Amino acid sequence: MAQYFEVHPENPQQRLLKQAAALLQRGEIVAVPTDSSYALACHLDDKDAVDQLRRIRQVDEKHHLTLLCRDLSELANYARVDNKQYRLLKAATPGPYTFLLEATKEVPRRVSHPQRKTIGLRVPDHKVLLELLMLHGAPLLATTLIAPGETEALNDAQTIRERFEKQIGAVIDAGACPSQPTTVVDLTPMGTGDDPVVVRQGRGTLAVLGL
Repeated sequence: MAQYFEVHPENPQQRLLKQAAALLQRGEIVAVPTDSSYALACHLDDKDAVDQLRRIRQVDEKHHLTLLCRDLSELANYARVDNKQYRLLKAATPGPYTFLLEATKEVPRRVSHPQRKTIGLRVPDHKVLLELLMLHGAPLLATTLIAPGETEALNDAQTIRERFEKQIGAVIDAGACPSQPTTVVDLTPMGTGDDPVVVRQGRGTLAVLGL
């Protein structure tokens, strides 16, 4: 049965987040709050956990998973970023944006897109999640918590626990999230001089990016 950590959204209890971080280190999947919706997260380097993440969502290897990073300095280890791309990233982070970038060799091949060799990265603007990332000490691999066959992300922690308690290790309940998807922007065209491509308009405003 999934553990249930009810934390304060602005001043999360460290002891509870440390327990959640320990579960992630052991290869468990944890449902986490973000600045867009709840997500499923796991250790980047744990193949079994990544496979389980995909099974829960019922998505294949072509579905972009996202790296949740604490800040842009961490992001640079996993994506190739030029000066123009960095300026856009800096303008929009932390916030509800997912950026598609060319993956570096630090990203396991099973995690990046098999054909495009790209990875989705974002720096969330959520106190609880940022604290968890700090305690974990590395980016987490994540996917929006959308139940198979559905289109809307789940936003009630108790419902998430009831529906997935046998498939995940824990749920971090920090209250309801905005329940809007991130804005997804593909920055890879900028590498050849082209403009960024908006893949999905979500919670993040495009004005911040000048698009």
